[in-house]
Amino acid sequence: MNQDQIKGRWKEVKGKVKEQWGKLTDNDLLEIEGDQDQLVGRVQQRYGVAKEEAEKQVRDFMNRH
Repeated sequence: MNQDQIKGRWKEVKGKVKEQWGKLTDNDLLEIEGDQDQLVGRVQQRYGVAKEEAEKQVRDFMNRH
């Protein structure tokens, strides 16, 4: 799934995002609004992982959905 697809399907995907990364708040999801870079940043912030790890997790997630 590419960046445009994420934004277009954000309402569908954000529930799955919440399942994957339960530490993300509803406000996080509102602010992200399908922006992959912001999602990476929030995963990095909430889970205390390196940027590369957060990018990998988000990339893997997008490839599955």
